[in-house]
Amino acid sequence: MKFNKICVIGMGYIGLPTASTFAAHGVEVLGVDINSKIIETLNQGSIHIHEPGLREAFTTAIQAGKFRATTKPEEADAYIIAVPTPFKENEAGDYQGASYKLADMRAVISAAESIIPYLRKGNLVVLESTSPPRTTIDLIAPILEKSSLKAGSDFHLCYSPERVLPGQILRELIENARVIGGVTPESAQAGFDLYSIFVKGQILKTDATTAEMVKLMENTYRDVNIAIANEFSRLADKFSVDIWEAIPLANLHPRVKILSPGPGVGGHCISVDPWFFVEAAPELTPLIYHARQVNDSQPRYVVEVVRRALGSLQGKKIAALGLAYKPDVDDLRESPAVEVVHLLQKEGAQVLACEPFKPDANLPEVTIAPTFEEAIKDADALLFLVKHTEFTKIIPIELVSQTKARIGIDTVNGWDTAKWRDAGFRIFKLGSGKPA
Repeated sequence: MKFNKICVIGMGYIGLPTASTFAAHGVEVLGVDINSKIIETLNQGSIHIHEPGLREAFTTAIQAGKFRATTKPEEADAYIIAVPTPFKENEAGDYQGASYKLADMRAVISAAESIIPYLRKGNLVVLESTSPPRTTIDLIAPILEKSSLKAGSDFHLCYSPERVLPGQILRELIENARVIGGVTPESAQAGFDLYSIFVKGQILKTDATTAEMVKLMENTYRDVNIAIANEFSRLADKFSVDIWEAIPLANLHPRVKILSPGPGVGGHCISVDPWFFVEAAPELTPLIYHARQVNDSQPRYVVEVVRRALGSLQGKKIAALGLAYKPDVDDLRESPAVEVVHLLQKEGAQVLACEPFKPDANLPEVTIAPTFEEAIKDADALLFLVKHTEFTKIIPIELVSQTKARIGIDTVNGWDTAKWRDAGFRIFKLGSGKPA
């Protein structure tokens, strides 16, 4: 297939980089989002997302006249749906007394419905949004077929999940392997042709449901392994073992690779995708379910470490360093650091956060200081929640005159304990068993 014009629906963390990459490769791209402020920002030549290299790629697309944004789709050769699939806020599933989260597919449904008036024979529609198994066949195809066109024969339909890491999205969009799942082999080939425009990695064709499963399996595998590491951190505390010493020793085994524990799992992939499996087949997913329970409860464990360091939390002033779900990005979705802040405040602590990648974030019941210095000035303790590079480079001796705090709680093993101790701080590390 030849693609002269592509319509990308959803200008978020995946949609905008994808649209910019296609446009930078010479394809006319229409970016669609229901948020009029985002559309206005994009059409003014600015972006609303922090991602290395994105501004440059977007600027190239704008200057070449290959990108524009609007709130509604138009006729195009291909449509890419890249909208969020969050959880339902006030509804949960239940299996034998155990509750589990449910996917909120309203944005995907709305995006698919918005294509119907413009869908023509020979078009390609690609769902990129992470979705429960059989979404493409059982949900998207029937919606699009309200156009009186048949999926797989009149138009092509694929599922092709993004497989990128925030902070490296632009590079990985191009270099990573791409899985294309078509409702027919011809649809898979059409998807292959589309992503061949810029993908340099392998492009592998399969069916739509297999592609959906692959995406969920990748992130579920990671979630389960993180859960093991987080349970080990709790066991290390119980038996007075330093987990940060124990894990490297265990990893000397040639077939063992234990990951690092932390304050929990966040983002819109690893913390979300496993629940789609549980929702689809709760009777088959006890391991996945319990791994999610472990990782979702890790912020509560962090609060217990803070309590151990400070005693009563009532009225204690805590500087929370980092709110993003991972280092050196501005993505706060499903962030365990934010959950830690909320839990501390419920215990009566006064928390002032510092998030250098999104200092203007508007989060319910979270106060963000304009600067690092302001966050730590009156703190009783410094709580290291996200391993942002600038926080790892803090020189503790220089903080002595900037804060009254002499207690640090390190949940990510980002500080050299000896240097902090020499500067007069007591450091409590998650999974260390005792303060240093």
